[in-house]
Amino acid sequence: MAEFCLLIIFLILLQKKHLDLAKDANDLVEQQRASTQLGRTYHEMFLKSDGDHYSVRKAKKYFKCAMELAQTLKENPPNNKSSFCKEYIDAHNNIGMLEMDLDNLDEALKFLTKGLEICDEEEVAEDDDGRSRLHHNLGNVYIELRRWEKAREHIEKDIIICKRIGHCQGEAKGYINLGELHYRVQKYDEAILCYQKALNLAKSMEDEDALAAQINQNINTVKEAINVMNELKKEEQNLKKLRRKMVTAKGAPEERKFLLQQNSCLDRLIEKSAMIFAWLKHREFAKRKKSIASELCDKEKLSDAFLVVGESYQKLRNFSKAIKWYTKSWEGYKSIGNLEGQALAKINIGDVLDCSGDWAGALEAFQEGCRIAAKAKLPSVQISALENMHYSHMIRFDHVEEARRLLLEIDKLKQSKTKELEAKHVTMDCCSETDTEGNDHCSDNMSNAYSGVMSKSNSNKSASLAASGELYDDLPLISLIRPSKRLSKTETAPSGKYNSSTEADEAFPNSLSKSTSNQQTVVGRKRVRVVLSDDEGDMHDEVEGSSRRLHECPVNVAASDEFKSKSGPVRSDYKSQDFSPVPSKSPIQHCNLFNVEESTCSYKSVSPNITVSNGKINRSLSDAEVVIVSGFAASTLKCDINASENLSHKHNAPHLKLHTTDNEDDGCITFKVDTSMINVELSSFMVADKISIESLKVELACLYYLQLPVEKRSKGLLPIIQNIECGGRPLESFENFDSLRNHLRKVLVDVVIDGWVQKRLMKLYIDSCNELSEAPNMKLLKKLYVSEIEDDVDVSECELQDISVTPLLNALYTHKGVAMLDLSHNLLGNATMEKLQQFFSSSGQKYGDLTLDLHCNRFGPTALFQICECPVLFTRLEVLNISGNRLTDACGSYLSTILEKCKALYSLNVERCSITSRTIQKVADALDTGSVLSQLLIGYNNPISGNAIINLLGKLAKMKRFSDLSLNGLKLSKPVVDGLCYLAKTSCLSRLMLEGSGIGTDGALGLTRSLFSSTQEPLKLDLSYCGVTSTYVYELNTNIAFISGILELNLGGNPIMLEGGNALASLLINPQCCLKVLILNKCQLGMAGILQIIQALAENDSLEELNLADNADTNKQLTIQCDKLTKESSEYLQPDHTISEPYLNQSDGEQGVCVINTDCGKLEVADSEDDEVRVGTAACEFDNSSASSCQRNSSMECQFIQDLSTALGMVKQLQVLDLSNNGFSVEASEALFNAWSSGSRVGLAWRHIDNQTIHLSAEGNKCCRVKSCCKKD
Repeated sequence: MAEFCLLIIFLILLQKKHLDLAKDANDLVEQQRASTQLGRTYHEMFLKSDGDHYSVRKAKKYFKCAMELAQTLKENPPNNKSSFCKEYIDAHNNIGMLEMDLDNLDEALKFLTKGLEICDEEEVAEDDDGRSRLHHNLGNVYIELRRWEKAREHIEKDIIICKRIGHCQGEAKGYINLGELHYRVQKYDEAILCYQKALNLAKSMEDEDALAAQINQNINTVKEAINVMNELKKEEQNLKKLRRKMVTAKGAPEERKFLLQQNSCLDRLIEKSAMIFAWLKHREFAKRKKSIASELCDKEKLSDAFLVVGESYQKLRNFSKAIKWYTKSWEGYKSIGNLEGQALAKINIGDVLDCSGDWAGALEAFQEGCRIAAKAKLPSVQISALENMHYSHMIRFDHVEEARRLLLEIDKLKQSKTKELEAKHVTMDCCSETDTEGNDHCSDNMSNAYSGVMSKSNSNKSASLAASGELYDDLPLISLIRPSKRLSKTETAPSGKYNSSTEADEAFPNSLSKSTSNQQTVVGRKRVRVVLSDDEGDMHDEVEGSSRRLHECPVNVAASDEFKSKSGPVRSDYKSQDFSPVPSKSPIQHCNLFNVEESTCSYKSVSPNITVSNGKINRSLSDAEVVIVSGFAASTLKCDINASENLSHKHNAPHLKLHTTDNEDDGCITFKVDTSMINVELSSFMVADKISIESLKVELACLYYLQLPVEKRSKGLLPIIQNIECGGRPLESFENFDSLRNHLRKVLVDVVIDGWVQKRLMKLYIDSCNELSEAPNMKLLKKLYVSEIEDDVDVSECELQDISVTPLLNALYTHKGVAMLDLSHNLLGNATMEKLQQFFSSSGQKYGDLTLDLHCNRFGPTALFQICECPVLFTRLEVLNISGNRLTDACGSYLSTILEKCKALYSLNVERCSITSRTIQKVADALDTGSVLSQLLIGYNNPISGNAIINLLGKLAKMKRFSDLSLNGLKLSKPVVDGLCYLAKTSCLSRLMLEGSGIGTDGALGLTRSLFSSTQEPLKLDLSYCGVTSTYVYELNTNIAFISGILELNLGGNPIMLEGGNALASLLINPQCCLKVLILNKCQLGMAGILQIIQALAENDSLEELNLADNADTNKQLTIQCDKLTKESSEYLQPDHTISEPYLNQSDGEQGVCVINTDCGKLEVADSEDDEVRVGTAACEFDNSSASSCQRNSSMECQFIQDLSTALGMVKQLQVLDLSNNGFSVEASEALFNAWSSGSRVGLAWRHIDNQTIHLSAEGNKCCRVKSCCKKD
C-alpha cells in the first residue's frame, strides 16, 4: 500500500506539471487531457480510501473541468484537429462513474444517458468503444436500480460491440456483468454459464490470470448460493410441518411452544433469504414473524419483526413503506424502553432517508441514533451511527471539519472497544460452558462481538484502523450468539440475520454461515469494496461510507482509465460491494463473487420470487420446466452473442427443433415454412399412429413465429397455416406415419401461410420469457394461439408450476384486461396464489367480471388467504373454482370471508377439497339472504353430516338467486332429502346434481315432484348411481311438466333395464320432450334397448348428446335381445309413430342380408380417430367392405347392425354419441361410423374408435376434448 501511495503521489505531480505547462502554452487540448488524467487519478485515490474527502472533491473538480474544456473544443475545434466529440462523450462517462461511486444513481444515469444521446446526435459509429463504455456502466446503474430489463439491454449491447471490434477483455467483462445480473435475479445456472464464457475468454488472453481467478471465485460463490437456496427450501418444509401442528394445538397448552418454534424457524428462514438476497421471500417470512409475535403478545419480538419487515422494503427500494415499518419498530421499542432497538431503528430510518434523497433528515436520524446508543452504552451501535454521520458530512454536505472530527471520535471509540473486547475474551476463556449457555439476551455483549467484526470489515479507513481490525480474527464464542435486534442496514450483509442459532450455523456452508449468522446487531458502514489490480493480483478490502451499499453482490474488477482498452489495467473502481463484517466468508457478499465491471452497487438485492411494484414480475429460472423448442431453449441458456441479434432473442433459425431424439428420421420431420426450415418432433402431432393436422398447424405457426427476428415479431402477428403438402399431396391424405415417412425420404413438406392473425397476449408472453431467459411453454403457446378471445385466458393442462407461470403473469400485467383465467390441471401451489394476488392488486383493473378457475392443482388452504387479502377481487370475482385441491378444514374461515366480502361471487366450487362438516357449517353461517350466490358445488367431500347439509339447505332456501347445487358423492338421508324437497319448492333451481347420493326411486320421485310443483325453469338433473329404477322413468312419462321441463338428465349407473329403455324411447318421441343431454351409461339396457332409443331419435328434434356406453349384456346372445325386441317394440312405442317400421320391413324383405348402396364409394373415411370426414348430401348405408364382412357374420347380428346403422342415419339433431364397451366388432364400428357420416347432418363427422371405445361426434362437438370437471354450463 505504501508503494501504491508513493506511485499515486508521483503521478499527481507529473499530471499537475502537465496541466501547468498546458496552461502556460494556452493549449486547451492538453489542458483537457491533463484534467481528465488528474480526475481519474483522484477518483482512484477515493476508491482506495473512503476517508479521503480531499480526493473526491478533486476528482469532481477535474472531471468537470475536463468536460467544460471538451465542450469548448467540440464547439470550436482547433485547426487540423479532431472534433473532440469522443472526449466530450468520455467526460460524461467519467462523471457518471464517479456519481455511481457516490451512490448518486440518478445523477449517474443522467450523465451516462446524456453520453449516449450525444453519440446519437453526432452519429458516432454503432461499434465505437465509447458507446461500449457507456452501455457497460448503464448496465451497472440499472442493476443497482433493480431495473433488470434495462440492465440486460445495455449489457448485451456492450458485449456485442466488444465482440465486433475484437475487444476480448471487454467482452469477458460484459459476460461477467451479465453473470452478475443473472445472479442478482437468482438464475444461478445462467450465471454460471456466463461466468464460464467469461472464463474461457480470460484464459484465451495473456496476463489475465488474476481475472480468471476472480471469475472462478464468482462461480464458486454462485454454487454456494445454490446450496443456501436448497437449505431455505428444506427449512420452508419444516415451517409447513410446524404450521400443521399448530392447527391441532390451537388452544392447547403446547400452543405457545409451537409458536416459539415457528418464530425460531422463521428467524432461520429470514437469515437464509437475506443471504441470497431473496427479499420478497424475506418480506414474506418477516410478515409471518410479525403475526407469530402478535400471537405471542411479545412486544419486543413484535418490534423486532417490524424491523425485519422494514429491511425487506428497504432492499426492495420501497422506501416509503420501509420508513413506515422502521417507525413502527422504533415506537415499539420506545414503549418497552429498549434503547438498543430504538437506536437501531433510528439508524435504519436515516439510511432509508439518505437513499431517498432526504439527506438532512437522514443526518438528523443518525444523530438521534448515536445519542440513544451513547445513552445505552452500546459502543458498536454508536460507532455505526457515527460512521453514517461521517459519510453524510463528508459526501452529502461537504462539511470537511465536522467529518474529520467524527473520524477522530470513531477511531477513539474503536480503540477503546478493542481493549474491552480483548479483556472480555480473556474472561470468557476462564468461564465454564454453562455460564454463557443460552444467554440470548446479552445486548452489549452482542454489540461488543459485532463491533469487533465491524471494525474488521470497516478497517480500510487508515493503517491504524486496519491493524485494529486484525485483532478480531479470533473472536470469542459470544460473537456467534445472535442478538435480539439487528439493523437492516447498509452493508450489514445479510442483516436479516436475526435470531440465528448455532444449529442454523451448522446447516450452512462454512463460507456462508459464519459471516451471515453473526450480523444480528451490525449496523455496518455504507459501502465495502474489493479492489483488485492487474499488477498486484491480490485483493484489498476497503470500506466506504455510502448509505446505499446493502448486501451487495459481485465485487467489480473493472478497467482503470482506459478500462476498455486491451492494455488497460483491471481494477474495481466502479464495482463496489456491500459485505457483512466478515467479507472473506460471506457467501454472497462478494468478496467471493467478483464482478469485473465498472459500476457501483447500491441495494444489490434480488428475490427468487416475483415483485409487482412496477407491475412486472421478476423471478429465477427453473431449468426443470422447459417444454419447448430445443434450439430456442438452448439459446436462452447460453451466453453466446450474435452480433446481428439480441442476446435474449437469439434462436437457431432456420433449423429450429422442438425436440431431439436418438433416431433423427423417426424423431423429427422437417417442414419448409416460407424460407425457413422447421423441425418438429412427431409426438407433438401424432395420435397413436395417426396424424393430427390441426395440432400440427398450430405448432408450426408457433414455432415459425418464435424463429422470426425480433423486429418482425414486434406486432404480434402470427401466421395462419392453410395447407401442408408433401410431394403435392395434402399431409392428411397419408394414413399413418409409416406411409408418410417413406414419402419424406424423397420430398420436403411444404407449408403454405394463408394469412396473419394478431395475438398480442402471446407476443407479450414470449417477450416476458425472453426477459427472464425462460424457454416458452409450447403447450401454453398453443392454448394462446387457438384462443379467440384474449380476455379469456385458458392455460389449463400446460404443466405449469409456481416458477414457470411467472412469464404469463408478467404478460397479463402488460395485457391488462383479464375476464377469465383458467389455470386448472397444472402443478401450481400457494406461491402462485400469492403471485396472482399481487398481479390482481397491481393490475389497475378495479372492476369487471372475473372468472378464476384453479381446480386440480396443488393449492393448500392458505391459497384462499390471498383472495381474502385482495380488495380488487371483492368487487370483481364472480366465479371461483378451487375444486380438486387439498384445502382441508383449515380453509373454513377463508371460505366464509370470501363469501362475505366478494359481493359479486355467484359460483363457488369446492368439490374434492377434503373438507368436512365443520367447513360446510362455516359456509352456511357466512350466507345471508342478500347474497348473489347462485351456484354451489360441495360434492365428494367426506365426512359431511346430515345436520350440516340441512343447515346449509335452510340458508340456501332463503336466498332469492340460488339456482344450482351439487351434492355429488354425498350420501343423503331421508331428512336431507326432505330438506332438498323444501329447497326445490322455494327456489327456482336450474341444476341439481346428486350423483351417488343413494336417494333411491322414491326419493327421486318425491324430489322431482317438488321441483315441478310450481313454475319451473328448464332443469338439469343428475341422478346417476342413485338406485333409481324403471319406475322413475315410467313416472316421467305420465307428467307433461316433467317431459317438457328437463333439459339434461343423467341416469347413468342405475338399473333402468330394457323396460326403462322402452319408456325412455317413448319419452323421446313425445313432441313436448325438450331433452338436450341424456346419459344412460351402465343402465343394463341391452342391445335391444340401445336400438330402441336410437330409433326414437328419428322423431326427436331436441337431443344433442346421448351416452349409451356399457349397456350390452355380454353373457347373453344377441339373438335373445333381438327376439325380445321384436315382441315388445309395438307394446311400448306409441302407434302413431313408425320408428320400428324400417326394422320390420328390412327383416321381412332382406332375410338378413346387408344391402349396400354402391354410391357409398364416394365416402371418405377418416384417417385418424378424431379426423374429419367430408360427406355429400346423398345418404348411404354401408360400403362394400362392410357388406362382405356382414355376410360372413350371423344373419341376426348383421341384421341388428344394419338396423342400428339405419337408425343412426335418421337421427336429426344428435351431435355426440357414445357407444363404447358394447361388444361391437371393428367391422361393426366402421359400419356405424359410415352410417353416422351419411346422416342428415351435412358437413363434418368425427370419430374416436379405439378397441371398444366408440365415440361419434359432429364438427364443433368433438368427444374427449373436455374433462368432465372442466365442462362449462
